[in-house]
Amino acid sequence: MDKKILEDYIDACEFIKETEAEIKKLEKKKRFVQDKVRGSNPDWPYEERSFSLGGSVETVADAFTLAREKRILEEQRKVASDLKLGVEKWMKEIPFRMQRIIRYKFFNELTWEEVATLMGRKCTKESVRKEFESFMKAA
Repeated sequence: MDKKILEDYIDACEFIKETEAEIKKLEKKKRFVQDKVRGSNPDWPYEERSFSLGGSVETVADAFTLAREKRILEEQRKVASDLKLGVEKWMKEIPFRMQRIIRYKFFNELTWEEVATLMGRKCTKESVRKEFESFMKAA
């Protein structure tokens, strides 16, 4: 196992979290812009309607741009999700104890101390971390 796979997985998990948060923000802003534009300048064609938002002018085109950005983020999230699935497949091939350590530490984002507690009474955060590092070097 290449250490890069796990690093990529960790990056993918973080990216997915950030992307989902960004998608929610974009969707909220898009709805806000669309609502504001619908209510402004009723004599203008819909595509040309605009309003001022915090000193910037927002238009229907801005709402379309937000929708496009959201689609791009969703595509990137899909790529990251595919990477996660690849790592999940790899996880089935490694020793169960190491699966538990990786899941606790990287999937559930626990501290090494919390991982050690879950692994058993004879484990310390140092011993679990060293066990993981040794596995990664050998893999």
